[in-house]
Amino acid sequence: MELNRRTVIAGAAAAGIAASTLGTGTAQAATAGGKPVKELFGTLADGTKVYRWSLANGGTRLKVLSYGGIIQSLELPDRHGKYANVSLGYDNLAAYVAGTTFFGATIGRYGNRIAKGQFTLDGKAYQLSVNDGVNSLHGGAKGFNTKVWDIEPFTKGSDVGLHLHYTSVDGEMGYPGTLRTKVTFTLTRHGDWRIDYEATTDKPTVVNLTNHTYFNLAGEGSGGIYDHELSIAASRFTPTDAGLIPTGELAPIAGTPFDFRKAKPIGRDIRAGHPQQVTAKGFDHNWVLDKGVTARPEHIATLRDPASGRTLKISTDQPGLQFYSGNFLDGTLIGTSGRTYRQGDGLALETQHFPDSPNEPSWPTTVLRPGQTYRTTTIHSFSA
Repeated sequence: MELNRRTVIAGAAAAGIAASTLGTGTAQAATAGGKPVKELFGTLADGTKVYRWSLANGGTRLKVLSYGGIIQSLELPDRHGKYANVSLGYDNLAAYVAGTTFFGATIGRYGNRIAKGQFTLDGKAYQLSVNDGVNSLHGGAKGFNTKVWDIEPFTKGSDVGLHLHYTSVDGEMGYPGTLRTKVTFTLTRHGDWRIDYEATTDKPTVVNLTNHTYFNLAGEGSGGIYDHELSIAASRFTPTDAGLIPTGELAPIAGTPFDFRKAKPIGRDIRAGHPQQVTAKGFDHNWVLDKGVTARPEHIATLRDPASGRTLKISTDQPGLQFYSGNFLDGTLIGTSGRTYRQGDGLALETQHFPDSPNEPSWPTTVLRPGQTYRTTTIHSFSA
C-alpha cells in the first residue's frame, strides 16, 4: 500500500531520519515552517557576494541562490520517509557561472527560443542577444539566470518563502523597456512549491518567465529518468525545425511518441525514431496545453518515480509546457552528489508561452505594455 504524504512525513520525523548531504537537519525539522536561513555560497569575480537561502515547510526543503534565482536543491521524502535532493545542480558557484545547462535557474526575459533573436513590435524591429546558434535562448547570453537577485524572506501565516527582485534596464540583451521583475517562491504548509511571477515595463516589450529546474525524483546523480512515468494534458505540440524553432504548426500528438495524455514511462517511446525526436535527440518540445491560458493555475502534468513513490503534479495558468528530457547532458558535468550527469539523468518541465511567440501573431501574446502587470503562477505539488 502506498502511504500518503502526511504519514510519510510523520514517520520520518518519528524515526529521526537524517537529511541528505545538502541538508543536515532531520525530517521533523523540515516539516514545520520557519524563518528562511541565509548563508554565503560564494563570491563572483567582481567581488559580488552570492548567498544561499534555505527554507523548509510541509516536508519540502528548498535551497535558493541569489545568483540566477537558482534552485540549488529540492529535497523530498520517498514513501519510506527517506529524503533525497531531486533537482540537478552543482555544489559550487564557479560551476553555475561557467555552466550552459540553466540548472534550476529563473529564466528571463524570454523563456525558450526566439528565431534569429529577432522580432518586430509596433512596427519596430529588435535584435536580441544570440546564444544558441543563430537564435536567442532563455533571454540571451546574459539572461536572468546570470544576474544577482535581491532576495527578501517572508513568512505569511503558515507559509514561508522568498521574494526575488531584479530590474532589467532598457536595451539589456536587446530587449526594449526597463523591466521590473518580482518572483516569489513559496513553500506552503502542505509542502507545495509555488512560483508567482510579476513584471512591469516602461516601454512595450515581450516577457515569458519560467523556471528551469531539472527533476530526477529518484534523486540527482542516481541515474536516468526513463522509468519515470509522465502525463501531460495536451493533444497537440509545436514541431520544430533543425534549430528547434517552432514551424508554426500545432500538430496532433495522437499516434505519435509525443502522446502523454495517459501516463507512460518516458523511455517507452524516446527512441521511436520520429523525425522530431531525431532533431531534438529525444524530447525537447512545447506541448500545447488543452486548457489554454486560464485565470487560475490548473493541473496539467504529473511525473512519478515508481521506485521511490515520489510524485510531482504541476499546475499553471500558462498555455504551454516545454518537456526537455536532458538530451544534451554528456557525462562531463559533476553534480551536487559528486556524480556525473549523462543523457537522460534529469528532465525539465517548463511552464510557458510558446517558443518564438513574438513572431507568431496568432499564438497567445507575450507583449507587455506600460500600465500593465505581467502575472503568472505555477504550482509544484509533491507526494509519496
